[in-house]
Amino acid sequence: MATTAAEAVRAKVSRTSAPKFEMHVDRQKTFFICLGLALFFLFYFLPPLPPAVDPAGKTFALSAEGQRAIGLFLLAGIWWVFEVVPIGVTSLAIGVFQALFAIRPASEAFKDFMDPTVLFILGSLFVGLAFSKAGLTKRMAIGMLRVAGEETRWILLGTFVVTALLTHLMAHTAVAAAMFPILMVILTLYGETEQPTRFGKALFIGMAWAAGAGSMCTMMGGARNPAAVGMFKEFTGQDITFLAFSKYMAPFGWLLVLLVWVFCLVFFKPERGRIEGLREKVEQLAKELGPVSRQEIFVAVVTGLVLLVLIVQQFVPVLQPLNRSAVLLVAGLIFFLTRFFTVEDLEKRISWNILLLFSGAMSIGFALWKTGAAQWLAINWLALFQHAHWLIFVLAMAFLVLMLTNFIMNVAAISITLPIALVMAKYMHVNPELVLFACTSMAAVPYMLLIGAAPNAIAYESKQFTTGEFFTYGTVISIITIGILALVILGVWPLLGIPPVIR
Repeated sequence: MATTAAEAVRAKVSRTSAPKFEMHVDRQKTFFICLGLALFFLFYFLPPLPPAVDPAGKTFALSAEGQRAIGLFLLAGIWWVFEVVPIGVTSLAIGVFQALFAIRPASEAFKDFMDPTVLFILGSLFVGLAFSKAGLTKRMAIGMLRVAGEETRWILLGTFVVTALLTHLMAHTAVAAAMFPILMVILTLYGETEQPTRFGKALFIGMAWAAGAGSMCTMMGGARNPAAVGMFKEFTGQDITFLAFSKYMAPFGWLLVLLVWVFCLVFFKPERGRIEGLREKVEQLAKELGPVSRQEIFVAVVTGLVLLVLIVQQFVPVLQPLNRSAVLLVAGLIFFLTRFFTVEDLEKRISWNILLLFSGAMSIGFALWKTGAAQWLAINWLALFQHAHWLIFVLAMAFLVLMLTNFIMNVAAISITLPIALVMAKYMHVNPELVLFACTSMAAVPYMLLIGAAPNAIAYESKQFTTGEFFTYGTVISIITIGILALVILGVWPLLGIPPVIR
């Protein structure tokens, strides 16, 4: 009898502790899983595609590996946009498919998962975590809200302006990582954090977009800017100074920051026009925070010194060989060595899903680049417009960069497109400076996919929007951005000294 009772207890415990596995089929996700696989295998089994021909008559054959890379590119895009599996899992699939289907050796495909750019993102997450843990983010949020007031529209504008200004001096990844916890504090004060809100969407999507727009304004906003200027000098023999770059790019960048604000007010109109009692709540929080703590000073000093090295690096020859990822990770090492960070912080507060997302993005980007697929796509696209009006050609080139930079590194998008576009510009008598600035500006605004830029993925961690929403609204604002670029090309840049056509 006792044995029977014990068995009954064990059976009950077993039933309660072991969750029952239930197979649930999501038809929509299953459809997009199959669609991605179908496109991949379509390019895998297709006969060789015809070579691309540039304006000079040079042919570029597409290798079998490049053809398969295009198929994998389409598969990854569909799985990422429709989130058929966690975004980090899709990234793992990118490495697996390359190894299994002979696109690239596993040693190359998976090596990109630890590319220095990915580690730079990890370093940025460390900085954001340190600011949050020390309480600096709350103090910064309180300072900004004191200026912005209680109206949600001015809070949004203040957020976007601060984000854009910071990207003038540091990489937009580090800015987004530092801004994220501040915005979470603001969302908490808004009073609705359990479910996504229109204000939450505006706050985080707008921050990601403003970071991109601001980063085009100076050469320090992103690696793509000095890379594009260096490539331009190599192809044309003309140099673009630091100040000249900002002279032409800053007006366009700030026009886009204002566009982001207006767009968010129209498409994500906050549920409430004001956060009543916010001023009193802000003052109460300021009193609770008290004076600046030693922890806050410590984090600010460490982060400030690291960012100072990154800012002056291009001006100090002895610092130029240092990899920026290693420099930024020094901050994380110091936080661990001083026991400010713990193992629990590393395990629970760092988003490994986001790191995997960018690892996969790096891998597919290099796959397209090194197999020649990206160059083949670029030449085929631009060749369609070699006999078009000069404005159509420039906008088509800009559109191509905008599309590419949503999938691959913006530096890679510039490296693939700019040389070809400069060759075509010479035949069409288009000002090469116009080509440079149009191309570089579009590399800063990957507004459709999370993998396009680190701020996009960091904003996604707020859980205020889905990948589908980001893609849908990102597509709309990208189209508007191309329209504004046309106006800048026709009206602003000629006034600043860039005539569109050279005879």
